[in-house]
Amino acid sequence: MLSVDGTPDIDSETSSNLFVAYIQATEKGLKPGRPPHLCSMTVGSTFGSLFRISTWGESHGAGVGVVVDGCPPRLPLTAEHLQADLNRRRPGQSSLTTQRSEADTAEILSGLFEGLTTGSPIAVLVRNSDADPASYEHLRSIYRPSHADYTYEAKYGVRDWRGGGRSSARETIGRVAGGAVARQLLREAVGIEVLAWVSQVHTITSEVNSRTVSLEQVESDPTRCPDPGAAAAIAATIDAARSDGDSLGGIVTCVVRHVPPGLGDPVFDRLEADLAKGMLSLPASKGFDIGSGFDAVTMTGLEHNDPFVPGERSPTTTSNHSGGVQGGISNGSDLLFRVAFKPTATISSPQETVDISNSPTTLEAKGRHDPCVLPRAVPLVESMALLTLADHWLRQQAVDILPT
Repeated sequence: MLSVDGTPDIDSETSSNLFVAYIQATEKGLKPGRPPHLCSMTVGSTFGSLFRISTWGESHGAGVGVVVDGCPPRLPLTAEHLQADLNRRRPGQSSLTTQRSEADTAEILSGLFEGLTTGSPIAVLVRNSDADPASYEHLRSIYRPSHADYTYEAKYGVRDWRGGGRSSARETIGRVAGGAVARQLLREAVGIEVLAWVSQVHTITSEVNSRTVSLEQVESDPTRCPDPGAAAAIAATIDAARSDGDSLGGIVTCVVRHVPPGLGDPVFDRLEADLAKGMLSLPASKGFDIGSGFDAVTMTGLEHNDPFVPGERSPTTTSNHSGGVQGGISNGSDLLFRVAFKPTATISSPQETVDISNSPTTLEAKGRHDPCVLPRAVPLVESMALLTLADHWLRQQAVDILPT
């Protein structure tokens, strides 16, 4: 560990052990909660165990990207596989989203040779072409309500005020690029299909059949709600919120089809627990439930249990209140879960806040922002599901090696 003011360095043999490092820092009189003399290893930019991603970059820096580690060799992969999902996430794709103009073109820098993965880390770069840090100059000394401005500075003692920096949703480009690699792996190796859609915005709900809904239906409307009647109402409500200087939240529902039984673990690494971690790591996410979710509290055990019946090759169930996971492990049914997103924190209406000297002030936010994150959150939810499932599928390969 390095010192910036001449205090003794912590033994390098313990530099990877954050608990020991923290104890040593405390013993040296450093302030708990923000040890200023340590090289920070606590920025949570890596997700996964065997199939891992590490994202990097800031909203108004030179670019953003990801390093994908653990992808098996010989997987057919091109930049076009990544671009298909990045195009669904990119800004400026409709009047319902931020008007920041970015092509979000993926450049694969390593890990490929002659169209196949080599087994080495896959590095992906997306350059920022429409960064405009000057538009955020007025936020240099102000904490935006319900943003990460204050909490980030409280933790690290510094923050990038240019559109939120690392806390910006632009960070999710790396997740989507990594998720596209996972999608290709799961498609080729297992046949798993992941599809999400907007099922609710504000008070507007939709009727969608999770067993039959298709990507074409989801992508047929800018709202990414495959219920045409609900989609029209959602679009009008989002437009009204933007005109009023306000924003809206909602729910993204996701189905995962053709999941083999056996993915997950029974205790701390339960499949639904890792899915929840991935979803709740997304910007603006506020809730996660799977299967019957919170509705289970109104049901009896007899109503909620999923009866087993003989299937074509293995047991199946006549209902799916479990959402495809039982005891933390997939049972072969479709995974079905929902993710709730809050209204976008940045709005143009005046809001009370404080500045960096803790003095009261009023904020009227400028810049380019989504009045509702839901349409662009769809590929984000898919990506975190894909990353979680790719990781658990690879982990299962290390378990299922002896004949039963």
